[in-house]
Amino acid sequence: MDNSNIFLVLKAALVAFAGAFSAAFGWLGWLILAWVGCMVLDWISGSAAAAAQGNWSSAVARAGIWHKAGMIVVVLVAAVADCVLGMAVEHLPALGIEYTVLVLPVILVWYIFTELGSIAENATDMGAPVPAWLTKLLAAGKQLAEQQLDLPDSPDDTDDIFDQ
Repeated sequence: MDNSNIFLVLKAALVAFAGAFSAAFGWLGWLILAWVGCMVLDWISGSAAAAAQGNWSSAVARAGIWHKAGMIVVVLVAAVADCVLGMAVEHLPALGIEYTVLVLPVILVWYIFTELGSIAENATDMGAPVPAWLTKLLAAGKQLAEQQLDLPDSPDDTDDIFDQ
């Protein structure tokens, strides 16, 4: 293969992958990919920030990995909730509504903004200046995602609901 065409081949492969990925998973797949990328970048930048400050600890890194595992569990719960809601709506035609997904995208957007905020904090801990407006923008994005499914807060009632 001619070396002058290697970039053309790489671009073609990237476009083919992006097209196949989009065809298979659509916009939700790209949202999941963005979330996974943010989780990885947050873990790497958090480790780098801790190392830069001289207080990297395997116990703290392990706790971070468990935190990420918990996030994966929540995303899976949201995906199952969307599947169950979709099946329920499909089999209850009297409702007269169409449902594809709602819970999973909101959870993913919320987590993405959370991770981006954490990455910005890690950058600050590494000594990089982070504009205040960026942290405000990320906090506003997280709050906007929270408002999409704004249900009445009743933390005392939550335990009762799941214990029945």
